[in-house]
Amino acid sequence: MYGLSAKELRALRTLDTPIKVQGFLDTLPMNWEKHGETHYSPRGVLRHKKAHCIEGAVLAAAAFWLHGRPPLLMDLSSIDGVGEEDHVIALYKRGERWGAVGKTNHATIRFRDPVYKNLRELAMSFFHEWFMNSNGLKTLESYSLPLDLRRHGDAWMTAEDVWWLDDALNARPHVRLLPLGGRAYLRCADPMELKAGRLVEWPKSDPRT
Repeated sequence: MYGLSAKELRALRTLDTPIKVQGFLDTLPMNWEKHGETHYSPRGVLRHKKAHCIEGAVLAAAAFWLHGRPPLLMDLSSIDGVGEEDHVIALYKRGERWGAVGKTNHATIRFRDPVYKNLRELAMSFFHEWFMNSNGLKTLESYSLPLDLRRHGDAWMTAEDVWWLDDALNARPHVRLLPLGGRAYLRCADPMELKAGRLVEWPKSDPRT
């Protein structure tokens, strides 16, 4: 199925709820790409036993698809020119409410319970904690409309890499979260928030990363 081996299918079949998917991603060391940049497919994540954000989101999407949910990704994008990377999450719904699964090294921008009425509400739940650790500037700018990976067949499940996903996500229409000029009225994260924001789960010195 989907080109996956029996062992890979068994691993993904155990992840039959979003909570279990998030729990599995939390056990994986952060992929710091110490030997060069990677964009692992779900097969690659299972093989290498580590992941960064887009790799974790793709693994989550694979588990969702296997269990009858659409494999949907969303790109959360920072303002240009500040050096902040985008964050990619896997979307799911329970009834009419949206939730998300995410792989991150930080405490506050990962799992979202399915309580959000729409995608804007979900994206806004990341806004307050999305700031630069150097100066507290809040940088979340926009969110993409969902990317349904079923449109791209199933080769992404087992490919050597999925570099093309960056372009596909960037090409999706993005919705701004702030009105023009609104950023001038934002308060930077305070010292206590900055201290909490520097908490990481997987330090780069960890040999497993």
